[in-house]
Amino acid sequence: MLSGRRLDLLDPSPLDVEIEDIAHGLARVARWNGQTVGEHAYSVAEHSLLVERLARDLHPDLTPEACLAVLLHDAPEYVIGDMISPFKAVMGGSYKEIEERLQGAIHLRFALPAAMSVRLKTLTKRADTIAAYFEAVELAGFEAKEAARIFGRPRGFPDPDGTGPRLGLTASPASQAQAAFLHRFGELEAARDRAKTR
Repeated sequence: MLSGRRLDLLDPSPLDVEIEDIAHGLARVARWNGQTVGEHAYSVAEHSLLVERLARDLHPDLTPEACLAVLLHDAPEYVIGDMISPFKAVMGGSYKEIEERLQGAIHLRFALPAAMSVRLKTLTKRADTIAAYFEAVELAGFEAKEAARIFGRPRGFPDPDGTGPRLGLTASPASQAQAAFLHRFGELEAARDRAKTR
């Protein structure tokens, strides 16, 4: 890692996880295998920020700790990259096992439960699917009907098929995505600290 940390993929230690490494890596990992419109790739860092925002839209009462877990839902990809879902399915158990070990180490590093609760995992998955729908239509060239068939049409959100407003997604330079991710992480950590002192 750029921080100088060495991370063992088979036995990752929370002590070797740094948020700067995560932000740097996620800002440089392209969603949709880089097949998006614009000068810059749409990064996993930007996707993570969107999913966290959508989760708050769905449940405005989320705690800062829950928001942080959602923000970090794809954090292992700073090491292993972003594979498209069909390929993950082909890879099977070994890939999932490594991903889960990394996620556990990341959660422990930032004083989160090693695994998400079922409720939070379900919410994160829903927000992730909504994000994928809008990314597909606004960035990856999907027609709304095709995206709806694959991801389902999001309820309670703007309709991006041309009849309503979109989310206005655009891809940022990696340095901006990295800074935005670190900024949101800092906000959530500060909110967690404030909640502890109440």
